Amino acid sequence: MTRDAHEARSRTGRRSGDSGSKVAILAAARLQFAEYGYDGTTIRGIAAAAGVDPALVHHFYGTKERLFAAATELPIVPSEAINAALASREPGRSLGTHLAYSALALWERADMRGAFQAMLRSALTSEQAAATLRDFIAEAILGPVASAAAGADAGNAAYRASLVATQMLGLAVGRYVLRFGPVAQASKEELAVAIGPAIDRYLTGDLGQAGRGH
Repeated sequence: MTRDAHEARSRTGRRSGDSGSKVAILAAARLQFAEYGYDGTTIRGIAAAAGVDPALVHHFYGTKERLFAAATELPIVPSEAINAALASREPGRSLGTHLAYSALALWERADMRGAFQAMLRSALTSEQAAATLRDFIAEAILGPVASAAAGADAGNAAYRASLVATQMLGLAVGRYVLRFGPVAQASKEELAVAIGPAIDRYLTGDLGQAGRGH
């Protein structure tokens, strides 16, 4: 069934702004994200499926990113976490090392670990889940990372941010899903120091011929 059909079927019986509406919005969001992916899901479509006004969705959850985080049980809003990490770097620590350590610290929070690992495993086994995660990363995560690279090479900022994403996602899969022994057993600091220089190069270094024209 198309989203328009869902919306047409759901426009009757609008709910009042109570806790039942909040639960209905979250349930509708989970179904919409699963069916249409992150890019294909809209606040308006979720509101229609839940039988509420779009303003009520914004009232309870704010943005689509915040609603996606709630639907997937992520305890943080990724773009806000990245911006906070970018603003809190200690003097003398490279940006790449700082970002790597900040990501590992988030991933290993007790309230974050289960949801994050479930998301990774789903993306590895489901094409739809992989597309949803990719689109979410592109919108919510790559933007803030690209802003960190823009000063060095504004024309390639998105490409640089994507390279950072491949590095970090590879680390996440190797550490938490495949559990490669040395990587799984290393400390956050050890991994951040090892991977940081590669991230620094992706952010601000010479990418060679392949980095041009993206």
